[in-house]
Amino acid sequence: MTRKQKRLAAIGTIGAVLIAAVLLVMFALRDEIVFFYSPTDVVVEGKAQNGERFRLGGLVKEGSIDKQGEKVTFVITDTDKELPVVFVGILPDLFREGQGVIAEGKLAANGTFDADNVLAKHDENYMPKEVADTLKEKGLWQEEGTVTQ
Repeated sequence: MTRKQKRLAAIGTIGAVLIAAVLLVMFALRDEIVFFYSPTDVVVEGKAQNGERFRLGGLVKEGSIDKQGEKVTFVITDTDKELPVVFVGILPDLFREGQGVIAEGKLAANGTFDADNVLAKHDENYMPKEVADTLKEKGLWQEEGTVTQ
């Protein structure tokens, strides 16, 4: 083999190893990818299937929180559609009605969302980006007490 052929063989081998490494990482992480959906995406468009893990974001509906020991049920809404959520555990201190929230879990066969993790906004100026984007798309983005339409 000439020097040029050896060099091309070495570059080809390195390229093949890099491609194999990328494919292995993608294969290993495929179950860790969690998609974000709004209640409208789930209820109307059917983007999430029963048992599929995803994040559900929106606002906690006023008057929907029901605590029974560690089991908490509440409704997440995007002001268009609603989805009931069941969570067993301790909620964040800032979790309350009318606030932005993201719940991570699975859609149950009975149409409820079984959350195993709930994230609440952390100060009066923050709303999760996904929730804010969804509200902006619907023309319901609220800033400083005003609704833009």
